Amino acid sequence: MSHRYLADPSSLVTKDRVYLYCSDDDESPVQGSYVIPDVVCVSSSDMKNWTDHGTVFRAEKETTWAKKTWAPSAIERDGKYFLYFGNGGGNIGVVVADNPLGPFKDVLGKYLIDGRTPGVQPAKNMWLFDPGVFIDDDGQAFIYFGGNGDDNVRVAKLKRDMITLDGEVMKMNAPNFFEASWMFKRKGVYYFAYSSNPKAGMRIDYMTGGKPTEGFTYRGTVADQPPINNDNNHAAEFEFKGRWFHVYHNRVVAKEAGIPTGFRRNLALEEFGFEEDGAIRKVVYTTNGVAQAGNLNPYTRVEGETTNAQHGVETEKCSEGGMNLCCLDQGDWVRVVGVDFGGKGAKKFSARVASAEEGGNIELRLGGADGKLVGTCRVENTGGWQSWKSVSCEVAGAAGVQDLYLKFTGGQKPLFNVDCWKFE
Repeated sequence: MSHRYLADPSSLVTKDRVYLYCSDDDESPVQGSYVIPDVVCVSSSDMKNWTDHGTVFRAEKETTWAKKTWAPSAIERDGKYFLYFGNGGGNIGVVVADNPLGPFKDVLGKYLIDGRTPGVQPAKNMWLFDPGVFIDDDGQAFIYFGGNGDDNVRVAKLKRDMITLDGEVMKMNAPNFFEASWMFKRKGVYYFAYSSNPKAGMRIDYMTGGKPTEGFTYRGTVADQPPINNDNNHAAEFEFKGRWFHVYHNRVVAKEAGIPTGFRRNLALEEFGFEEDGAIRKVVYTTNGVAQAGNLNPYTRVEGETTNAQHGVETEKCSEGGMNLCCLDQGDWVRVVGVDFGGKGAKKFSARVASAEEGGNIELRLGGADGKLVGTCRVENTGGWQSWKSVSCEVAGAAGVQDLYLKFTGGQKPLFNVDCWKFE
């Protein structure tokens, strides 16, 4: 997701896909402070190619009481999807949808938790944010939250409806606790992970226990402060297709863009494992260390905003649903990796495109932006940036498993938009 600035990721895992819900740094002033008025969702079925679903919830538009959506967390229950968020550091809300991508509705019409909620106090300078939601094997749901002090960890039971607290908030303690509460369970053991405070290096530390609310023992570090971060740290751990992943943020994209990194964070992902005694093997940071979890099928519809890497592209809301690639200029490109064209290979490529200018070409290249050319698809003016038409071209030489580049070429004006594509 190097085309946008996202942070504070949390994970929702389904059978064949992982959804990450993130704080949106795109609207924060570069040299100002965090605004974060909306939640952005991205997803993947293979851990390498990620789809940008754009904004799935905007607090000021969808509620009458909230303006911020810090560090969201989502979970599914009984066919409904529940999205929890911090309205700044003062209270926590929840919204509900029938789909992981929304639209999310404010069914309560107010916050779920604030400083007056029974059990929250007493607390010294507590931050009421960073909700982490967990459903145990017996069906009991919990919400973890808090910040800024070892004694400022809080947990509460949730009723089956997931929008009502079940009893008073309970107190927990975690050494050097700062923020980013996250709970997961493995082989009957509860793992509570969190960001440590600046004095402790803003690592992601963890405790384990035999119960979800008490009796925890400090076990050490999940992951050190990420490289090129040097500021707040936030992460989530999840299992997908039998492997464990650690998703977090750093500030690599802003550094490479040559802008101040303080309020422009980006997503990152690593894989990790466990020792025989259940201890976490500390995350090793890499630049491309996650193996792909299955190849991409190019013979089904692929969203244009599905990328592994990109140069120069942006995304926007599409009139045909979802998002589309936009702001494409001469030489821009997107890459998708592990594309399985099969032994016989592809013969045809088609895409949904729109242009209010002279258009251009979609060059299909393998292995690099200037790699083997296997097809060129011409795009003409369609009458508008959201006036969509289908275009196609013949393909030759695309077989086996390849890294595919869609390179956009043409004149000096903006070229065209891309909604989706497919090979035959």
